[in-house]
Amino acid sequence: MSSKIHTRKAVIVGAGRVGSHAALCLMFQHLVNEIVFLDVNPAAAAAQAGDLNDLASGLGDNFVIRVGDYSDCKDAHFVILTAGRSRRPGETRLQMLDGTIKILEGIVGPIRDSGFHGILISVSNPCDVVTEYLYRNLGLPRSQVFGTGTLLDSARLRRALSEIIGVNSKQIQAICMGEHGDSSFIPTSHISVQGIDLREYLSLTHRNVSSLDFDDIMKRVRESGSSIVLGKGCTEFGIGSIVASIVLAVLHNEKIVVPLSAHLDGEYGESGICAGVPCVLGAQGIEQVLEIDLSYDERKAMRKSCGIIRENVEKAMPTAKEA
Repeated sequence: MSSKIHTRKAVIVGAGRVGSHAALCLMFQHLVNEIVFLDVNPAAAAAQAGDLNDLASGLGDNFVIRVGDYSDCKDAHFVILTAGRSRRPGETRLQMLDGTIKILEGIVGPIRDSGFHGILISVSNPCDVVTEYLYRNLGLPRSQVFGTGTLLDSARLRRALSEIIGVNSKQIQAICMGEHGDSSFIPTSHISVQGIDLREYLSLTHRNVSSLDFDDIMKRVRESGSSIVLGKGCTEFGIGSIVASIVLAVLHNEKIVVPLSAHLDGEYGESGICAGVPCVLGAQGIEQVLEIDLSYDERKAMRKSCGIIRENVEKAMPTAKEA
């Protein structure tokens, strides 16, 4: 970052269900001491702040939770972008593109003009397209502008594998890559159980890797969010915890490897787009994009997914030049 940030302040753009639950997770883990909501509906944002202040008081905690304006971004350590409507039942994330870009047009300029130089975490869908839009328009290095990407997909993947092979999900190392959407894929060649290659683990437990239907597992992962949206209208708890885990990794300089939506600059043969790829996350944000070895089929899946992202980036920014 251009200058050291001394605050533990988070500005959350969008005070809806995702933004409020991100705030809740940050509070429960005592990660920040000031949360500022920005929203097109100031009254609703004030109500969220009031409700969370009641929670803080009930817990005996000392937080500053309030409604502010874009000038608050100047000294914020984090800006968390959750603005946008909820996904409708049966709708893909890519179908939300036009509406989200219209919202972003009124947000990006004020954030940039505020002098913000911290870390921006993008949650709004379609995640990869939105993150690329932000990267190109904020003038910050890619280490400081990234999206939650396939981090939530990967958590859902580990949960599915845990249920299938009967191992605690914390013991499973597995990620999804590519688009945070219907073209995401699983690099199965990199799945392990507490450091033991999945195939070897299944052999040791007298099972065969062929007994796992990865097409079905990927379908379960992709449909997980859709089924939640169908049942309750949005996803909020899982993504809130994901945001908090990112903030924790930055504040504690954890240098963990997680899949995030990062701007690609030649990695995997791709440039000019953001996609879910494994990254080293620490105090400076994304400290390195890791280009892991993929099998032929995995490389093919990556190209396909990146092609879909690129097509939609071009729709969102038809005349934009890559930053």
